[in-house]
Amino acid sequence: MRGTRLAASPGGVMRKIILPAGIAARMFLLLIAVSILSFILITESPIDPLTSYVGAESTLSEAAKDEIAAHWGLNDPAPERYLKWAGNLLRGDFGVSITYKRPVIDIIRERFSYSVVLMMIAWALSGVLGFAMGICAGLRRGGVFDKAVKTFCLVLQSAPTFWLGLLALSFFSVTLGWFPIGMAAPIGKPAVDVTFADRAYHLILPVLTLTVASIGKITLYTRQKLIEMMDGNFILFARARGETTGQLTRRHLIRNIALPAVTVQFASFSELFGGMALAETVFSYPGIGTATTAAALNGDVPLLLGIALFSALFVFAGNLIANILYGVLDPGLKAGGDYV
Repeated sequence: MRGTRLAASPGGVMRKIILPAGIAARMFLLLIAVSILSFILITESPIDPLTSYVGAESTLSEAAKDEIAAHWGLNDPAPERYLKWAGNLLRGDFGVSITYKRPVIDIIRERFSYSVVLMMIAWALSGVLGFAMGICAGLRRGGVFDKAVKTFCLVLQSAPTFWLGLLALSFFSVTLGWFPIGMAAPIGKPAVDVTFADRAYHLILPVLTLTVASIGKITLYTRQKLIEMMDGNFILFARARGETTGQLTRRHLIRNIALPAVTVQFASFSELFGGMALAETVFSYPGIGTATTAAALNGDVPLLLGIALFSALFVFAGNLIANILYGVLDPGLKAGGDYV
């Protein structure tokens, strides 16, 4: 009947049902691929877990070493070890860490509570500051500020995170004495007496290092996108209507640059996670990064596999959030229903 509208589209309903299933399937396949690849890389590494466990100069008898290897399953064939680990994982058992002698899930949960604060603060600061710097540099294309920002970002893009951390540590902690050398709290102070100010004070240098290491990409990308838009015809029409640079920036440029900038920033989760491991090692910060380094040096397969799966989930969640935010920043995408 003319004028009658359907309350809901069957295709739309089916799409809402299929999308979560598709996301779950992709995430499951990703975790399988990450676990297999990580297991192969770890088992083929030159580090002997047994030697790392007992020490290179251990005086233990061969029988005792065989007993330790049998306890941790180090003598089993690699495929058997992986299938056993995967079977336990399906039951919710991530295994026991060879390095820390504790359940892997407990270590990840404890260490992540430290790392998430460090990562989120550095991620937010690098995104906001990088976006602002990119806009300011693009608006002053070819000027002194633009050239300084480009040089600064290009240097940072080629500088390793641990090197930036060592520079910050040697200058601000050793030379100036403004900040502590490392750790997440004052050494020797009971945990019950550690205040919020103490933890924030110890976070400054790690956050500064990760922020500086991550700011280059978003700054250069934002600058380039703004320059491309400034050369567009719609900007010429807007200028012809008498709009100033400030009005152009507020009404047109920021809104159009925000969507790709969000994409780049959320896609940087993987790089931020990798940089965090190096930064935490430099500053002896008790997060996921230091646990990863310790597990790698000891050939701790259960802990490394658990951290690899966790990091894959973390990066996958970042990309998924970016796709969902598309609908918020661009109503056209929301209307089409394409979030992933």
